[in-house]
Amino acid sequence: MTPTLSKKIFDYLKQLEENNNREWFNDNKNLFTQAQEEFEFFVEKLIQEVGKSDEKVAKLNAKKSLLRIYRDIRFSKDKTPYKNYFGASLGMGKSNEKSGHYLHIQPGKSFIASGIYLPEAPVLKEIRKEISIFKDEFLKAIDHKDFKKYYGELDREHELKKIPQGFEKEDPMAEYLRLKSFIGVYNLTNKDAMDKNAVQKLTDIMNSAKPFNDFLNAPFSNAPE
Repeated sequence: MTPTLSKKIFDYLKQLEENNNREWFNDNKNLFTQAQEEFEFFVEKLIQEVGKSDEKVAKLNAKKSLLRIYRDIRFSKDKTPYKNYFGASLGMGKSNEKSGHYLHIQPGKSFIASGIYLPEAPVLKEIRKEISIFKDEFLKAIDHKDFKKYYGELDREHELKKIPQGFEKEDPMAEYLRLKSFIGVYNLTNKDAMDKNAVQKLTDIMNSAKPFNDFLNAPFSNAPE
């Protein structure tokens, strides 16, 4: 088995989206198993490559990094039981790691995200303090040519209208202190994901975010494993 994502994965996810019910899923469990095994193998190879320059990623287990296919529908109006994508968390939100990477594979909507997504209030406050105090280090990480090449600007989906309480309105880092997530996003086409060199390409993308993730994780670097 080669570390690539095949068309079969995208075909399966498309079929699942069109037949998102337990009867179809159970009747085609073999297709799910094949697709998941292929995705897990790809993630395993990605962890190995990224782990060469990031020891935190190197410690991850591919199987444990995968998101469950089952949706939590307890408080959702959408009662479809299954996710129509495959996802893997490479450090993001795992254990004491606050910042890392996330790989999302979905027909026409695949992407890589690096950073931290909607952290809890105490974590968010610590990160904002770091950005305010060590602004030069933060700007160096997000303005690096490799980070800019792949991620461009930080995602601003979650942003406060005003500077958060506890920080000066005139803080030179105000535009970043208003963020509730600190995420860089790189969108992937189906062709990108199925390319024979996809593992290396995704490795290059994730490696460009290492200084960014290191900065975000710095306040918590002494947290116990």
